[in-house]
Amino acid sequence: MTTLTLIGKPDCHLCDVASEVVDAVIAELPDAAADGIEVVERSIADDPALYELWWEKIPVVLIDDRLHAHWRVSPERLRSALEEATR
Repeated sequence: MTTLTLIGKPDCHLCDVASEVVDAVIAELPDAAADGIEVVERSIADDPALYELWWEKIPVVLIDDRLHAHWRVSPERLRSALEEATR
């Protein structure tokens, strides 16, 4: 199972856009790949440790706990990374 973690906060426009990109990319993947991805959304507003690490960079996308992107999420780059991670 591949874990994609989206770190953001409420009322964050870029976070909403990143969430939409994640959803769209996963929806376009073959079912076998999409079924192997768990999406976890976390908020820096709920976790002081996450706030300390990421407050300047949200939204942040981690794939299997490794930084994939921050601020803006490229659909093409995310698709490629998820395809690689789910092989």
